Amino acid sequence: MLEVDYDNRCARVQPGVTNLAISKAVEGNGFYYAPDPSSQIACTIGGNVAENSGGVHCLKYGLTTNNILGLEIVLTDGEILRLGGKHMDSEGYDLLGLMTGSEGLLGVITEVTVRILPKPTTATALMVSFNSSEAGGKCVANIISAGIIPGGMEMMDGPAIAAAEAFVQVGYPVDVGALLLVELDGPPEEVDYLIEKVSSIAEALDAISVRVSENEIERESFWAGRKAAFPAIGRMTPDYYCMDGTIPRNKLPYVLESMDDMSKKYDLRVANVFHAGDGNLHPLIMYDANIPGELERAENFGADILRLCVEVGGVLTGEHGVGVEKRDLMGEMFSEIDLNQQQRVKCAFDPEQILNPGKVFPTLHRCAELGRMHINRGKLPFPDLPRF
Repeated sequence: MLEVDYDNRCARVQPGVTNLAISKAVEGNGFYYAPDPSSQIACTIGGNVAENSGGVHCLKYGLTTNNILGLEIVLTDGEILRLGGKHMDSEGYDLLGLMTGSEGLLGVITEVTVRILPKPTTATALMVSFNSSEAGGKCVANIISAGIIPGGMEMMDGPAIAAAEAFVQVGYPVDVGALLLVELDGPPEEVDYLIEKVSSIAEALDAISVRVSENEIERESFWAGRKAAFPAIGRMTPDYYCMDGTIPRNKLPYVLESMDDMSKKYDLRVANVFHAGDGNLHPLIMYDANIPGELERAENFGADILRLCVEVGGVLTGEHGVGVEKRDLMGEMFSEIDLNQQQRVKCAFDPEQILNPGKVFPTLHRCAELGRMHINRGKLPFPDLPRF
């Protein structure tokens, strides 16, 4: 931690500082850092920027890109580049936005200026259970369409609920099809009003139960199971494959039902834990790599889930990035022209292609080839720029 500036509500940190460490450093003054991935005890802020990570509270408070103000980056020729700072917005092109989520393809992050926020006056969590994931998905869509933006809204299906309760033992009902966690924050009067609204929406969809946290300890216990869902699944299966795709919220019921059909097709169990409010799915495909063919089936199952996400109007990733895993699926979402334009950006920052080679792009052209392709097609948008 290099500096905490409460007057400007920001902190300057080096990239190896963990996500949770930022909130711990400022909580004594009533502040926190909003993006909170489930891995926040271990994931670093530099990694968060590279992947544009989210977390439980990203629905209301935004992803990493909405909570950083500045970056220091070292380019491949050794030049140090500073973007943004403590101010709210920067002049010129949004290079800060370009770098966020760039997966280490454009430069090496050496410093991050993050936005810190005052803790809400009141925060209350609701634990709502349903007979099916489809009903839970409809509740998510109805809450948002009613104009309510919770501080956080997460959902787990039956297998994930059972695993989390066995692991953490926080009082989750294990005989239900889906569990929705909704956190409402703000002034007490507003929170009380929203509790009634959300409860009414849930009951209209035949919710089995609606439980409201009575104090801060109980609120944190509601979230403890969700935060521990991934290691909880690890106790149930020799191996699991965690996917990451994002879909429109109103497609949740259809996608969840389709994943259930895929589970039968591939004869592999799947547990669903996801950021329901913004449609960011994290299916956990359970398999045993020691059984011949199961790893391949798990990978094919995962690829089909991502194709489905794109098919319904979503995207290949929400916060885990593309890397090598989804590289060969980029063509499902982007045309050749799209991919070539993206590679030209990489060439502008990394002409020798030494940063994360082999990642993200299914077919990586040399920078000189890309320049010739665009010149020959007459599609170079800025003729005075260098032709790599």
